Amino acid sequence: MKKTMFLALPALALAVLTLAPADPLPIGASLPNPEVKMKDISGKEVSFKDASRKNGLLVMFSCNTCPVVKGYKARTVAAAKHALDSEVGVILLNPNEATRGDGDSFDDMKAYAKQSGYNFNYVIDNNSKMADAFGANRTPECFLFDKNGKLVYHGAIDDNAGDADGVSKQYLIKAIDEVKAGSPVSVKESRSVGCGIKRV
Repeated sequence: MKKTMFLALPALALAVLTLAPADPLPIGASLPNPEVKMKDISGKEVSFKDASRKNGLLVMFSCNTCPVVKGYKARTVAAAKHALDSEVGVILLNPNEATRGDGDSFDDMKAYAKQSGYNFNYVIDNNSKMADAFGANRTPECFLFDKNGKLVYHGAIDDNAGDADGVSKQYLIKAIDEVKAGSPVSVKESRSVGCGIKRV
């Protein structure tokens, strides 16, 4: 009995490791899977390459159901507008495969985007494949790439998820400004606060 349990331990450990997300992309990493097409709320198939603009790309993992995402709704729209005005492309991905039947379906995404005033790409991340490739763990979670497709910022939109009026550090906005200026990003990483991605 003991021998059987001992032999089963490595298999159990392997299963746990397989289910765990990869480590987040390191700063300086290249944009993963730039040409893979994903279904956008417009009905079109969109890749990271399609969404990119001359100064780079903002990739944000998001959803329709997380209270933190909802609290960040206005700030997400503002950050996306700031990025687009700065010639940085924007693409939001919904990786919540386990809740497709409970608020995160494609139809739910279209309705949420319309209600929220999204005028940028919002795509479905089938089977959380992109979340796995990025090592993303939360919604919302931001990855900002420069014009060369290199990761220059990873983390939160700002330093106060609970109170928009209490924000003192706009990490994402500042990083976008620095990317636009061709300057090194001063704060490269911050701690994302949000809901865990609902993988299957």
